[in-house]
Order: sequence, then structure tokens, then C-alpha cells
Amino acid sequence: MLTWTVDPNESRAVVTLRGDLSVGETGRLRTALLKCLAEQPEALLVDLSGLRVLEPHALSVFTAVTRQAATWPGMPVLLCGSAPATAELLAGGGFGKLSVTADLAEAHALLDAGGSGMQMMADDLLPIRGAARHARDVVTDACARWSLPHLVAPATVIAGEMVANVIDHVGTMMTLRVSLRSRFLYVAVRDGSSEPPTPLRPPFRPGAGLALIHASATHWGWMPAADGKVVWAALSLRGDAGSDV
Repeated sequence: MLTWTVDPNESRAVVTLRGDLSVGETGRLRTALLKCLAEQPEALLVDLSGLRVLEPHALSVFTAVTRQAATWPGMPVLLCGSAPATAELLAGGGFGKLSVTADLAEAHALLDAGGSGMQMMADDLLPIRGAARHARDVVTDACARWSLPHLVAPATVIAGEMVANVIDHVGTMMTLRVSLRSRFLYVAVRDGSSEPPTPLRPPFRPGAGLALIHASATHWGWMPAADGKVVWAALSLRGDAGSDV
């Protein structure tokens, strides 16, 4: 049986795995790691020292999570301290480009040397009239602070629609986070419902809700969080058009 513990360890999340990894366990593990990503840590470190791999193909779960982390929230995933047999499998090239370190200490040292490369602004919002306008103001302030005037229009549209969707369909407290990485500006809203985001909000105008987010973002999506979900969108710092779920 596979078990794990999660330690937020300041701004970095450390997940320690224990037990046997099989294909049947990958669904639970993937969900748990995605919930860690939803907290938008500086980095996700996965301690494999207590892991035994029963089925090599199950290691593809780390490929999937690493790809998601690169898309959003744009952060590194480091696999640490794997047993020799597991390290050999990871180095075989069948699982794509994965970052593997000898142990957690080496992973932290690499991150310390490289820096987080992220700036963030966040605010908690009530599901009330005026929250969408406040979200747009927060995003406008972030874009001004980070010298991204060309992203004000699409970013404020995305933030406003995300917040409006929570107000119209969820009705819980929410957290807006705007973060800047090396290639993308990210806008994300976390709410208290585990249900997928609703495609359109009343009165179902063409180009409203998620349709407008899809048209405005470089790519966007959603993922489960510990007590709800996060809807996120990325905008290329170059202002490239196009969308990809």
C-alpha cells in the first residue's frame, strides 16, 4: 500500500512517499500531488526514499504532474532520494525530462541557488457584488507593479469572469492569486467547491464565463484543491494570442 505525508516546509511543499507504487495507486497519488500544486508553492519536492516501484509504468505519474506544474503554476517538481533501482528507471529516458536529486538537501540547495523566480499578489474575496470589480483592480495593480500594461485588458477580463463564476454558481469564499514567472502571468481563483467550473454564467451571453476566459488566455484549466478547486489561466508575457486547455 502507498501512503504519503505532506509538509509545506515554508514556501516549498515536500511530499514523502512510503510503500509500494503500482499502476493502481497512480490515480490517488496524482490527485494528491495536484492538490499540492493548487497551493502554488515555490516548488514541489517528492521524497522517494521510502518508495518501492512494483510496476515501472506507474512512474509516469511523475511525468504527468511535472508537465502540469510546468503549465501551471509554473514551478519545478524535484524527485529526491530514490532507491538505486528506481533511479535507474527514471534515468532510462522513458518518462521524459524529470528533475532528480540525490536527496532533499540537494534539492533545496538547487532551489536556493536558482531562486524562486516568482512574484505573487493575493486577496481573499467574499462572493458578493463588487468582488469581480475588486479582482480586476488587484490584477490591474499587479500588471502595473510588474510593468505589464499590455496584459491588463486580458488579465482583468479573466479575473472578473472567474470571480463572477464563483459568485453565480458556487457562493463560497474565494482566493485570487496573481503570479509572475519567467514566461507567463498567471491568474487563479480558488473556491470551496470540488465541482468542475460551470461553462457559462447567466444570462448565458455569447463570449461570457469560461468561453471568454478561453478566448483571452494563452492556456487555462482547473484542478482539485484540498478543500475545493482552483481555476487558473496563463498569459504569455509576450502577449501571444491563442488558448489551450
